[in-house]
Formats: sequence, structure tokens, C-alpha cells
Amino acid sequence: MIADFARRVVENIQKTFVGKEETIRLLLVAVLCEGHVLIEDVPGTGKTTLARALATSLGCTFRRIQFTPDLLPSDITGISWFNQKTQEFEYRPGPIMTQILLA
Repeated sequence: MIADFARRVVENIQKTFVGKEETIRLLLVAVLCEGHVLIEDVPGTGKTTLARALATSLGCTFRRIQFTPDLLPSDITGISWFNQKTQEFEYRPGPIMTQILLA
């Protein structure tokens, strides 16, 4: 049952991300083990495409954080802001509030 699910997910990812079948399989193993993955490669090799295809294949939400020198903690975690219409504070979640995060 899990092997069939894994095969279908790998096939679905391969529709978008061509090549690197071993990387896709190891990525799926990490997700099924509830782990984290560090993908290192040169720019332009499809790391974002791979992460987005995985999220889409699993029906998960996907966000990406670009770490720039002016990045603030609230840019990652979200902010509480005052809504003048309702006279209450509202929380706007940041990109870390997702199921699959590419940082």
C-alpha cells in the first residue's frame, strides 16, 4: 500500500521534474519518515521546482523564503497588526506556517 503510494507520487513528480530519480526517492523517504531534507546543488538545477512538485503531489501547501540581508524575524513568523475597522489585532501568518518550506 505504501509502496504503491510512493510509486504514484514519484511518477507524478517526474511529470514536472525530469531526471534525478534517486533524489526524488530519497526526498520521499525523508517525508514519509517525518524528517527534514537539505538539498544542495548549483543554482538553476530545479530545487524549487522539485520542492513545489513534491508539495503539489502530496496535496500540501508550499512556501519559499529567500534569505536576504534585510530579512526580519517577523518576515518569517508573521505579524500581528491592528485592524482599524474591527478595532482588534489580527495575525497574518508568515511563510513558515506551511507544510513544505524551501528556505
